[in-house]
Amino acid sequence: MPGQLNVLLAEAGVPYDIVLEMDEINADFPETDLTLVIGANDTVNSAAEDDPNSIIAGMPVLRVWNSGQVIVMKRSLGVGYAAVDNPIFYKDNTSMLLGDAKKTCDALLAKILES
Repeated sequence: MPGQLNVLLAEAGVPYDIVLEMDEINADFPETDLTLVIGANDTVNSAAEDDPNSIIAGMPVLRVWNSGQVIVMKRSLGVGYAAVDNPIFYKDNTSMLLGDAKKTCDALLAKILES
């Protein structure tokens, strides 16, 4: 994970030993049926690899777009810190779930627990 995300995960009490680095997890995405992206934008932006003219070209990213399906949870389709549009939002294998991520995760968990 990018360094700043490690700090956020630590603050949330996520054990460090279960967190994978980008080079460890990127190889898994082609065999992943579903990836749930919560609130990320620049760290999952395919323009970093696909657009040599992008201001984020060459930035390490999580290649979530290689998963079978991607669900991105964000408040809006707005750009991230780098102010770059994210092409994965418009890929055929991506669905956008807009709204408050905490409320949405809680609702999804409640539905799963009902089953």
